[in-house]
Amino acid sequence: MKTTTPVNQQLANEVNLPLVQVNAFIALYDDGNTVPFIARYRKEATQGLDDIQLRLLETRLIYLRELNIRRQSILKAIISQGKLTPELQAKIKQCNNKTILEDLYLPYKSKRISKGQLAIAAGLEPLADKLWMQPDCAAQTLGKHYINASKGFADIESVLEGALFICLERIVNDPLLVGKLRQHLFANGAFECKVAKGKEPLAGKYKDYFDYQEPVRKIPAHRFLAILRGKKEGLLKLDLNADPKQDKKTKSSYCENLIANHLGFSWLQLSVGNWRKTVIHKAWSSKLAGQIETQLISRLKDDAHDNAMGNFAANLKDLLMAAPAGAKVTLGLDPGLRTGCKLAVVDNTGKLLAYKTIYPHQPVNKTQQAAQEVLKLIKDFKVELIAIGNGTASRESDDFIRDTLAQQSQEVTTVIVSEAGASVYSASELASEEFPDLDVSIRGAVSIARRLQDPLAELVKIDAKAIGVGLYQHDVNQSSLSQRLDSVVEDCVNSVGVDLNSASVSLLARVAGLNSTVAKNIVSYRDQNGVFKSRQALQKVARLGDKAYQQSAGFLRINNALNPLDNSAVHPEAYDLVKRIAAREGVKVPQLLNNSGLLNSLDAQNYADQKFGVISISEIIKELAKPKRDPRPGFQRVDFAKDINKISDLQEGMLLQGVISNVTNFGAFVDIGVHQDGLVHISQLADNFVSDPFAIVKVGQLVQVRVVEIDLPRKRIALSMRLDVSA
Repeated sequence: MKTTTPVNQQLANEVNLPLVQVNAFIALYDDGNTVPFIARYRKEATQGLDDIQLRLLETRLIYLRELNIRRQSILKAIISQGKLTPELQAKIKQCNNKTILEDLYLPYKSKRISKGQLAIAAGLEPLADKLWMQPDCAAQTLGKHYINASKGFADIESVLEGALFICLERIVNDPLLVGKLRQHLFANGAFECKVAKGKEPLAGKYKDYFDYQEPVRKIPAHRFLAILRGKKEGLLKLDLNADPKQDKKTKSSYCENLIANHLGFSWLQLSVGNWRKTVIHKAWSSKLAGQIETQLISRLKDDAHDNAMGNFAANLKDLLMAAPAGAKVTLGLDPGLRTGCKLAVVDNTGKLLAYKTIYPHQPVNKTQQAAQEVLKLIKDFKVELIAIGNGTASRESDDFIRDTLAQQSQEVTTVIVSEAGASVYSASELASEEFPDLDVSIRGAVSIARRLQDPLAELVKIDAKAIGVGLYQHDVNQSSLSQRLDSVVEDCVNSVGVDLNSASVSLLARVAGLNSTVAKNIVSYRDQNGVFKSRQALQKVARLGDKAYQQSAGFLRINNALNPLDNSAVHPEAYDLVKRIAAREGVKVPQLLNNSGLLNSLDAQNYADQKFGVISISEIIKELAKPKRDPRPGFQRVDFAKDINKISDLQEGMLLQGVISNVTNFGAFVDIGVHQDGLVHISQLADNFVSDPFAIVKVGQLVQVRVVEIDLPRKRIALSMRLDVSA
């Protein structure tokens, strides 16, 4: 195992984990092991770290290593200038924050020659020192001795300005001072937001921020992101008020006081027109105020973006891990009015069997003919489920399907399914390869049917960013967002496991250790040679080497495999251990599977050796007891109120069933079947105080809500999960 480095120790301190666990993770990670593999099959080495802890370690490890690379680059640059002192070197080496590191480097950064540097080159530094050390002396008298037209300082005004900039730049380039000011403003400053002049008619959606102020340290991420979007659109103006508690008539800032104190004297004791006072005022008003405002906005934006990405990731995980309806023949319906409803029937594996376009709604109104078409498809293909997209005309289509089934006494379960991302899949290269001759809308119906059968298997075909279960996802760094969401998808896929003989390329590519190329090779091998009968056969697939096999094998399942362990999460490297357990208990390996009575009586300690410890063996025993367990919940369907199809049908006080469509820091959005999702504010999520909505609700959860307020002009619906009106 690798030795401890400063990065390892810093990481252990940050995440509050024992160094031995951090060292183990880094050694495994650097050896090419994926997070899902480490989480599932290397619990012994990491002493039981789960995927959440491992992802945090991965994120911070990357950050600290990037910081270290930047640190070395900065040290090299300062050394090349011959300006690295032992004190500065110590500060740089001890720094563990990118912002503070850049503060330390600021005075040495290559940039255009400043006014202060020009003044120093012209020999004005002694004058600057005298004026600073003798602040009450006559500046005009001292300055006239430094007039030098050949150096660009031809009069007393330019000379004194040069001396001022020498002093000013010393203050501005003091990293300790900049840090103090930034800390003070974060703790005591406030952001003020106003509507841009003349933009009131265009900025209606930002009405809440027309005259808005909030302390920097308290402003919630979602509000700050809304303000930044309005600012970017030119509709809002954002400013930092350094002294929100101070009378606006006061001309000086408390920050000038802080600068003076940092430099060793009192601001209040300086007389008007004092040289030091002039320099400090200029440094603050013309340089530091704007510089630190930019830094604080950048810091809060980064924090807000990280928060937004975290929320998106949490919602995506809940959506991907939603309950599958199962491998049943399913009719997918992509609703529409003028263009008709697109129908697609898929079998229990998701294979397309038939498709149609019907026109049950206005303006065509071929309702009877449409009903006959639907009933014929149900009869011909023995349809067990009907999935209806939740887009335009979804409720009308749901009513049509229910009425059609009721008239013929047909018992087929109908479910309204989120269409999020379906149009993206329909127009994708992947969909074109699978269905080259199908219209994109029919492809959408296929996707809707499949995502009811197995949301995870279908949604992995779509760029996670297009699924739309976040807020402000287009405002954040798209590369960082992709990395965060890809990790979520990878963890979900490997948590559930993948059927090797039916999985698509998209699904296989998300398995630990595999990529798109290897996934295509797996499918190609399967097409040419028939279904896989063992995990070991994977090693015949092109470009699937030993490492990829090690990482992926445990997450791939084979139904009716020659070895029953191939249809479990037991890794091939543990097969001999399972045989040893079976032999010791006097049974065959197949007799261990699902044998909870026998397995629960086993003592893992009895089978521990140098390769497998108690933690690993305990996990294997749990898996043997439930070899095909699915971590996803059981399937449920929401029953929208039959007569409530649009926002105008709502009345305050109504009790309705809905499904959580999005969770944010300020509450949760709920689909109640009227095309506009309602908002349950954080204060209305429960009868008790709620600090984190994600602890109360999750995407896909069925909930009962009460209509609190309806704003028809703005199409906003306020809901409450506090069903007792008196509460």
